Order: sequence, then structure tokens, then C-alpha cells
Amino acid sequence: MKRIGFLSFGHWTPHPQSATRSAADALAQSIELAVAAEELGADGAYFRVHHFARQLASPFPLLAAVGARTHRIEAGTAVIDMRYENPPYMAEDAGAADLIAGGRLQLGISRGSPEQVIDGYRHFGHLPAAEESDADMARRHTARFLELLDGEGFAEPNPRPMFPNPPGLLRLEPHSPGLRERVWWGAGSRATAQWAAAQGMNLMSSTLLTEDTGVPFHQLQAEQIQLFRDAWAAAGHRREPRVSVSRSVFPITDDRDRAYFGAEAGSTDQVGILEGGRARFGKTYAGELEQVVADLARDEAVAAADTLLLTVPNQLGVEYNAHVLENVVRHVAPELGWR
Repeated sequence: MKRIGFLSFGHWTPHPQSATRSAADALAQSIELAVAAEELGADGAYFRVHHFARQLASPFPLLAAVGARTHRIEAGTAVIDMRYENPPYMAEDAGAADLIAGGRLQLGISRGSPEQVIDGYRHFGHLPAAEESDADMARRHTARFLELLDGEGFAEPNPRPMFPNPPGLLRLEPHSPGLRERVWWGAGSRATAQWAAAQGMNLMSSTLLTEDTGVPFHQLQAEQIQLFRDAWAAAGHRREPRVSVSRSVFPITDDRDRAYFGAEAGSTDQVGILEGGRARFGKTYAGELEQVVADLARDEAVAAADTLLLTVPNQLGVEYNAHVLENVVRHVAPELGWR
């Protein structure tokens, strides 16, 4: 069975046509959509993290709330920008949220995307070291975060502590066993996918790649996935890795769908410039149910992944997004043999 979840950016804007007019709306509706997704039989509720934007930002209160309100689905991120993160504090927050969720967290992290402000991570107190890029800093933060999730003691205990300590060096608490294996790297290229495999992280690949070889997006992404799996095997990791891809999928089943996404039928890949380099963006899958099924059946990367994240237009509200999820989970997925 292929896991199917949703991915929300949590946009909000004070506009009369938006269902999310405030940050409070975006947060509350994110939780309600996760509850609805579980009831529909979906497998995951994932959220994007962007700073300095009218979107979801601090993820762990939201993940903890989703974990407390649901019982089965995964609660995750896609992705957290590690340039902004304090690894010890993040490890504590992640451990607490995972324990609240009963071990259902799936943490997607990455170097990050183009920012809303110039060097926004500096406002969070993080500066690249000498001869270090911001991407290097993100990987340094990641290495420390992964070490902390291993749960090994590292801090010398106070000989006169306020409370009794267990023997030996102390680790951060709360510690959630198994969370280290549920960390994913959002890789934008084939090379970063191979690096993620070497670090023992799962692969999360979105609807864009920061390179272009002239082949269709789904084929380039399928190549990325295969290179990741080859690098994983070469690294000698003992467990099987997981791989997710994101897609915009909108079966047209009623007049609302047609009004919102009818114009997207026949969408194609886009090639553009991102941070000075060529990038390829995947198409939107919109059309009648039979057409969407046929298009997804030809998507080599979707076939290669074990998890599909459906990007949702959260500003259209919980009820409409639950309708989109229901169309995919209960109608498209069975036709493709995923259910």
C-alpha cells in the first residue's frame, strides 16, 4: 500500500475570499484537516515551514496538537529549514511532540529554500562559520541534531544537582526512541539525495528539482530516487529507507473543482531559474478522474516512492480540501492499486 498524505503550506491572508484570514485560522484549520484526513483513510498530515511569511512557521506546537487530536496518521514536516534551527532546543521539542503523538512524527528537514528576507537565519542568531556557506551551516546543524536524537549522554552532571541524576553523562530529555529513523532530508538534486542516504536519512523530494537535464520531471526525479537507494545500499544501513514525493493532484468531479482547477488540465513541466541555476518544476495533475489516474500511472517517480504527499490549497478551507483528499484516497488510489 502506498501511503498518501497531504502537505500544507498554511497560507493565510486577510482577504474576504480566503478561508484562512489569520495565523489562528491557518493553525486551527491545519489541525482540523489532519483530523478529517485520518477519518478519510489518509496516512499523513505534513506541513511546510517558512519564516517571515504569512504561512506556517514554528512546527512543533502544531505537530503536538495534531498528534493529540489524531490516533493513526503520521504528523510531519516538509520541510524545516535547518539554517534557522538550534539543534538542542529542536531535539527537545521534537522528542516531546513525538511522545505526544505516540511515535508518529516524520520530520522532513533541509538546507532550506529562497527566503522572504535577506539572510533571515541571522535574525535567529545563526551565522555561518569562517569559510562556511549557509548550506554548510544547515548541514552542521543537521549533524548535531541527528547526534542528539541518538540519545547518548554527553553532558557532565552537576555534583550538587537540584534533582537526582541517573548515572553517567546526561542526554537531553525527553528522548523519543526511534525518532532518529524518522528524519527525512528534502533533497533538491541528485547529489543531495546521495548525501542524505550516506547520513541515514529518508528521502523527501518535492515538486521541483534544482537541476535540469532535459528529461521530464518525473523521470529526473525517478533517477534521483534510484541514486538515493543505490547510495543507501552502499552505505550499509540495516533498515529500509522511505521515499516521498509531492504532487499537486486535483481530480475534477464537480463544479467547484472545475472552477478552481479546470484551467490546469493539460499542465506541463516548467523550467526556470532558481537562485541562479536552472530548475525543473513538476506539472499539476488536474482533469477528469480517468485522466488523473492515467497520468499518475505514467509517473515514474510516484511509482518508485512509498509515500505521496498531496499539496493542498489550504486557503480554500477544510471542507474543500477534505473533498480533494477523499477523491484521491477513495477513488484515484484504488484505481492505481494503492488501496
